[in-house]
Amino acid sequence: MRSIILTLAILLPFTMAAQHSHIHLRGGLDNSLYEMTVRKDATVAFFGGSITEMTGWKDMVKEDLAKRFPDTRFTFIDAGIASLGSTPHAFRFEEDVLAKGVPDLLFVEAAVNDHTNFFGPRYQVLGMEGIVRHALMVNPKTDIIFLHFIYDPFIPLLDGGEIPDVILNHERVANHYHLNSIDLASEVSSRMRSGEFDWGKFGGTHPAPFGHRIYADAVSSLIDSLMKPAGEYTPAPHDIPEEKLEENCYEDGRLLPPSSATKMKGFHLVEDWVPSDGAGTRKQYIHVPTLVCEEGGSLNLEFEGKAIGLYCTCGPNSGILSYTIDGKEYDPLDTFTPWSKGLHIPWVHMMAKDLEPGHHVLKLKVLKGSRSGCYIRNFVVN
Repeated sequence: MRSIILTLAILLPFTMAAQHSHIHLRGGLDNSLYEMTVRKDATVAFFGGSITEMTGWKDMVKEDLAKRFPDTRFTFIDAGIASLGSTPHAFRFEEDVLAKGVPDLLFVEAAVNDHTNFFGPRYQVLGMEGIVRHALMVNPKTDIIFLHFIYDPFIPLLDGGEIPDVILNHERVANHYHLNSIDLASEVSSRMRSGEFDWGKFGGTHPAPFGHRIYADAVSSLIDSLMKPAGEYTPAPHDIPEEKLEENCYEDGRLLPPSSATKMKGFHLVEDWVPSDGAGTRKQYIHVPTLVCEEGGSLNLEFEGKAIGLYCTCGPNSGILSYTIDGKEYDPLDTFTPWSKGLHIPWVHMMAKDLEPGHHVLKLKVLKGSRSGCYIRNFVVN
């Protein structure tokens, strides 16, 4: 029943002002605003892909918060990494966010990369719900805001009155957990249709400063709408529904080090890995320990959990794998992505997401061929 009601809820957005009419208020910010106004010590995390990693909206939001609360000591956690969506976010949350501080306020964006990286509807919920539950289990008072950004393929859908499925799926999570969200894709497309600006002025998928300002101003408007006199904030834990949208969401997602592998043949651990083929890289995925296989090989991994995958850097030599879990029939996995020809792109390849809880054994082979490499930064387990 909740999912039926949701469709109406997200298509009838809460209207704050004409230019920010796609803000959805489902909960307050009493917890984080209490930290900022009363305790004057707050941790704010920015979790997303390249639009969050680049200089832009997050830096403007930091400046806005510092101006609003000049006596507050802020800890800002920058956790944007290009190319990554909600599935890798769910598994790296512990390392890239919580290891640096427990957020009082957490911004999450993943719509663009979930869509362009072909992570389907179920994955979009498994990842986003996993992030939310993980965050709230560590600190039930963490306020969470979802942001849905725009990129080229969303524009014709929005112009035709259709909200992209990935945004609807993320909104399912926001609705279930009563989280505030901002559908910036719908806002930007609406303002472009009205002639206020065009895609060129906005700056495209990776916006110009003009576009980033629109994103930051929407966040500022959301905060404006939830501000109160300092003495009126009532901090309280967020409800964590016992019923999940996805029973096996990645709420306990973790990274296992590459050294966890055993019985390796053709693989070797490189402590400070840098590719030698001249293809592009992401800075977070070089000069890190990496399991490297160049010409075919095999390994085993014993793990506890319900889901298992590979957190790889997938470049020009990334090949076809064959794997089995608990001795079942081997399945193929092609680790070459549409971007791998010229880029060692970070990618999570899930091999199982609905295992029975408990002990499991993964056996992995890299098949020989024209592409016979595998570069594992981590294993991911839920």
